[in-house]
Amino acid sequence: MVSLLFAASLINYLDRAALSFALPVISKDFQLTAQSKGLLLSSFFWSYALMQIPIGWAADRFNLRRLYAGAFIVWSFAQGLTGLARTFTALLAFRMLLGIGESIYLPGGTKIVSLLFSPKERGLPSGLFDFGTRTGLVLEGILVPWLLVHVGWRRTFVILGFTALLWLAPWFSVFPRSLRAVRPNAATSDTSSSAARTLLNRNLIGICLGFFCFDYYWYVLVTWLPDYLVTVRQLHIVQAGFYASLAFFTFGIAEPLGGWIADSLIRRGWNETATRKGIITVAFSMGIFLIAAMRSVHTGVAIGLLIAASLVGLATGNLLAILQSCAPPEAVGVWTGAENFAGNLAGIAAPLAVGFLITSRGSYVPGFQLASIILLAGVLAYWFVVGELKTHSS
Repeated sequence: MVSLLFAASLINYLDRAALSFALPVISKDFQLTAQSKGLLLSSFFWSYALMQIPIGWAADRFNLRRLYAGAFIVWSFAQGLTGLARTFTALLAFRMLLGIGESIYLPGGTKIVSLLFSPKERGLPSGLFDFGTRTGLVLEGILVPWLLVHVGWRRTFVILGFTALLWLAPWFSVFPRSLRAVRPNAATSDTSSSAARTLLNRNLIGICLGFFCFDYYWYVLVTWLPDYLVTVRQLHIVQAGFYASLAFFTFGIAEPLGGWIADSLIRRGWNETATRKGIITVAFSMGIFLIAAMRSVHTGVAIGLLIAASLVGLATGNLLAILQSCAPPEAVGVWTGAENFAGNLAGIAAPLAVGFLITSRGSYVPGFQLASIILLAGVLAYWFVVGELKTHSS
């Protein structure tokens, strides 16, 4: 199952981030300004963020086999139809439809991991299935520029969208029919008061604040890094794709590694709270290298620093494991939805903020520096708002 979630996450990001790699080409076709590019890059996150809590609620209650497959079909069609868009408005609409479909990825995947693994074992599988997202970006950095050069951006989106539907065959074959979400009991049933208690839970608030900071940094890289390498560093689109993919690969390979390190230390008797928060602190500190990369005058040095800045990925498995340790078992989906909602508010803000700063300051540097500062602030949320890692009922 983890391998199927890995594959779905790979396809998820292959579809989601294709726009970032194709943006230099699309912007020429549609004559986009920096602010228009920021608007287009953020449009996916409008619907994606709004769907997080509803899809998390659904993951806690409904058949995960069918729910995940249905969402997968929606996002695959949205990706394929993007290649047929003839207006800027149509591009925005298909990106928002893509966001609706892809919203299942983290709440659904985290819920499935919580049902299959014990708390002490969740760091590695959480990092592994989310590693698919970074692997998708690595593959994308090689595949998408090649497709853009050989078949054009429209056919690229059609190919990516409709061939992905092949994933459904193994999903329906392998997914265990016996795997069911934990139904809420009467004490935790859906009432406005219980919903309010959930959303006001101190641990959840801290998790959401920290994840906002993490995702702000991540989405600046995902949405603007390829364009930065082409526009500022003057790399060919294929070269830019390759070097961006190196950064994303580093981010991705660090994810299961960070989860595995924490799981191993915890099994040896280390305190779970201190271990997971400590690894998050080290990982978030790697964001300082992004500031250095922006200020380097040598492209080769800048790329090396970008690779180092991608070690932030060491945090990911632990971010998800912290949530699974704090959330009631019957509410893992909705907690993950709330966390990812907060993260994707950052997904909305980050592309727009960078686009605005490019326009107003005439440079990519302020936008990338801001991402590093916000990431470092996230450490405070995990240490001073999130408490001890144990399941809470309210």
